[in-house]
Amino acid sequence: MSLRVYLYDTETLTCECGKKHQIKQDECFSQNITHNLGAMADEGGFYEALWRPEEVGITQAKQLIPILRKAIADMEDNPARFEKHNAPNGWGLYEHFLPWLRKYLEACLQYPEAVISVSR
Repeated sequence: MSLRVYLYDTETLTCECGKKHQIKQDECFSQNITHNLGAMADEGGFYEALWRPEEVGITQAKQLIPILRKAIADMEDNPARFEKHNAPNGWGLYEHFLPWLRKYLEACLQYPEAVISVSR
């Protein structure tokens, strides 16, 4: 089981009802990571932002940028705090999660207006 994150370009259209609707267009970015890293993300206080962004009001990549920056800095500053949550089976390790977060941050910086979607 894994978490898959997506960033989509969007277009705002005004429909016949007079309301504006954001329509997902092209996928800009996607990547996945094991659910075994949930405890590590929870330790850092960023689980909800990654696994359940819609529940905490995060809809666009630009909203994740400060959260990802803090998560990366915290993990780099205190690896032992996070490594204690490494999965015993090897599927869900600090050494894999940190680069994943960096890659996600790079995508959010590249596509700040992109809409976030997750599959869990």
